[in-house]
Amino acid sequence: MAYEPPTHTVERSLRATTGAKVIAGVDEVGRGAWAGPVTVCAAITGLRRPPAGLTDSKLLSVKRRNQLAVELETWVTSYALGHASPEEIDDLGMTAALRLAAERALDALPVRPEAVILDGKHDYLGDPWRVRTVIKGDQSCVAVAAASVLAKVRRDKMMAELGIDHADFAFEDNAGYPSPVHKAALEERGPTPYHRLSWAYLDALPQWRHLKKARSWANGRVPEIEGQLGFDF
Repeated sequence: MAYEPPTHTVERSLRATTGAKVIAGVDEVGRGAWAGPVTVCAAITGLRRPPAGLTDSKLLSVKRRNQLAVELETWVTSYALGHASPEEIDDLGMTAALRLAAERALDALPVRPEAVILDGKHDYLGDPWRVRTVIKGDQSCVAVAAASVLAKVRRDKMMAELGIDHADFAFEDNAGYPSPVHKAALEERGPTPYHRLSWAYLDALPQWRHLKKARSWANGRVPEIEGQLGFDF
């Protein structure tokens, strides 16, 4: 199936309205997984024409996604990845964990971006970052699409490596997301050290429910980033 290629429209708009020259596209992968980190990529691309076929990583075959990742590593001006561990997700909640992973990615870039294009409708970054949220930005914005592919390929590789000692969970195939094989292994063996233990899937596993962790913010200490919405300039 053919898809409309991403453009630099949002980036050009940010340049015109804010004067920003260094703009990073940011996307995440792993938000809905039961195991493994949440991973965020920040990519700076400038206004050059992207590699052919670039789009949201979820719309690409594994083969094409891996090929594009190799191309993108040398095509982008710069990129960096940040991760938040399952323990950090359990302790902070997903929104704050996303912010932590995104800050790690942005801080690892060689140049600090003057603005950020963030995939989705929620701004989980907040101050001091100047953020433009874009729904389906991983399909419409070049820098976000590049970040989407690089994040997905890197996290998939990480999960395959983590799964070497836990073959029954098939992390190399499901990347920590729920699948029939993953669910069956959880029921039989219980969670691995890489599982998120504050998540509701444990409620359906009576023999492992005692392992469930209460989030530290569940008793009134809600991080200020929780529920923060995006905005446009």
